[in-house]
Amino acid sequence: MKRRDFFTKTAKSTLGLGLIPIIGSATNIEGSSSDFIYDDKIGGKRKRNTIHRHKDIKVDVAVIGGGIAGICAAVSAARNGVKVVLVQDRPVLGGNASSEIRVHLNGVTHLKDHMAERETGVVEELLLHNRFHNPQESYPVWDHILYDYVTSIPNLEVILNTSAIDVAMKKDKIKSVFCWQLTTETEITINAGIFIDCSGDGLVAASAGAKFRTGREASSEFNEKYAPKKADGWQMGATLLLSTKDMGKPMPFEAPNFTIPYDAERANKERKLKFFKDGFWWVEVGSEHDIIGEFEDNRKKLMGYAYGVWDYMKNSGKHPEVENYALDWVGSLPGKRESRRFIGDFILSEKDLTTYKHFDDAVAYGGWSLDEHNPGGIENIEERPSFFHERFKKVYEIPYRCLYSKNIPNLLFAGRNISQTHISLSSTRLMGTCSLMGQAVGTAAAMCINKGVEPRTIYKKYIHNLQEQLLRDDAYIPNRPAKDTNDLAPKANAIFASSTVSGNANLLVDGYSRDVKTDQGYDIHHWESDGQSAHVQLEWESLILLSKIEIKCDTNVHRNILMRKDSKNDTRFTNTVPVELLKSLDVEGRVNGKWVKLGGLDKNRKRLIKFNFDKIQTTAIRINVKETYGSKNVRLYEVRCYES
Repeated sequence: MKRRDFFTKTAKSTLGLGLIPIIGSATNIEGSSSDFIYDDKIGGKRKRNTIHRHKDIKVDVAVIGGGIAGICAAVSAARNGVKVVLVQDRPVLGGNASSEIRVHLNGVTHLKDHMAERETGVVEELLLHNRFHNPQESYPVWDHILYDYVTSIPNLEVILNTSAIDVAMKKDKIKSVFCWQLTTETEITINAGIFIDCSGDGLVAASAGAKFRTGREASSEFNEKYAPKKADGWQMGATLLLSTKDMGKPMPFEAPNFTIPYDAERANKERKLKFFKDGFWWVEVGSEHDIIGEFEDNRKKLMGYAYGVWDYMKNSGKHPEVENYALDWVGSLPGKRESRRFIGDFILSEKDLTTYKHFDDAVAYGGWSLDEHNPGGIENIEERPSFFHERFKKVYEIPYRCLYSKNIPNLLFAGRNISQTHISLSSTRLMGTCSLMGQAVGTAAAMCINKGVEPRTIYKKYIHNLQEQLLRDDAYIPNRPAKDTNDLAPKANAIFASSTVSGNANLLVDGYSRDVKTDQGYDIHHWESDGQSAHVQLEWESLILLSKIEIKCDTNVHRNILMRKDSKNDTRFTNTVPVELLKSLDVEGRVNGKWVKLGGLDKNRKRLIKFNFDKIQTTAIRINVKETYGSKNVRLYEVRCYES
């Protein structure tokens, strides 16, 4: 289809989606002086209805959707050496975590023993960047923290306020994605080799003809304990959040006209009102039919229901604790949980999670409980708002085969739209978990471009390479230690430290970059110094060529650093920079018998620390750790050394 034909064809159909790509359709108002306007670009007149702006973009990888999964996908692809564009239909990045919706960026924060198993890699860099630059924990500032981080990445272009609305195909592959930028009235055509749909609803993937399913599977299809006996169309709904503020004096409240009264007498007791400061996650409306097509109707309902709950608290006389509170913020964009789930070469299901199934192609992990929300949401008010079917003792694995399309060869996806059942989605949909999928598919996409292959070929021939790159980039894959044959550190003949209070310096090259949970506790994979001034030394019997040293330090992955509206600071959460993070260090190499400084940092802000320098011949390196952000000792988890 030609581009002009495409926009003509879809002008009417996209109105139902809230997109209005009607190019140059100016209305002729009766009595207007002319149907022509002067155009200085052509030095003459042109008709009013021929206003036209178009842009063509050619990249290696196009990522559709700028939520947390999309950000991690785009950043990972760009860092691995390919040209990337990230397309987001909102004015801000972050998706459900943005200031427009304000959902906590949870992930593996809900294990049975109350310990976290926090995600590292790109998403941790985002959260650390926020801790350093947004100590006031402002959601609007968080939006710009994300923008600052993403726009600093070489090879990555970010396009906001732009909806991807259709595709052009070349045989069974996506050739181009057609976009409409609302703010500039511009058609944008994106040509790429690999496409990644991280948009949640997956309009691009669906337009390409990618196979998908919606609703709940029958329990018999995947032998799922918590699925219904008969398949149906129910999908978990969207939620509209609000927050309140103590004004220090009585604050009356008059409900707006669209308010829907809250029926507290019929409400299930688990619809708790005590967390009114941060909103009610259970003010939710699901759907048994077309949850995407019904979104605007449901949004209107959610506004009514949200104000109805607050009106009940303020004016029923049963909640004096809210007398001095007023609404401080109410969302206008509901946060979605479920719609399309695209089919890959493997469909992840309940038992894969609950039995902790091991996958040879694991590239991500999760651990949030099986948290299936009530099908009808608040419209099924007498029932529990969510069924926390089962909590996990440890993390489960997510295989790569869930992250690429079964029938569109150059399409990957990450987030809530991956290849999985409804019950599996009830856990994997958490944004921290989605971020790991994003990093995996971004890395895979770059590998596809660099090797000239399709996503399925990565599974068949290069899954080991993908896993190794993810581990090097500080992702964690359960039950999969690093085995990078290019890493010179494990080949050292001696590794020792100036002091040790926990672990052992030799553990820095054992392939694990965190302490690993077992049924008996944790297996140790770190070295910890006695005090903040210490060093680790690696020795080789023969000269090696060296130009890169990579170090993974401690950020306490068992304590969460996500931004919460309640600014929680306890054994599970911190509202500051992790005190364990290494702040100051330098590295040296022994050249011709003398120690030469190869690099140093005084204000390190990342867990993965990289030093690149001109290639040297050496028989030893020394890592001098000097200061943390508060811990009395320094803990390291991994050291890697590369020739190039």
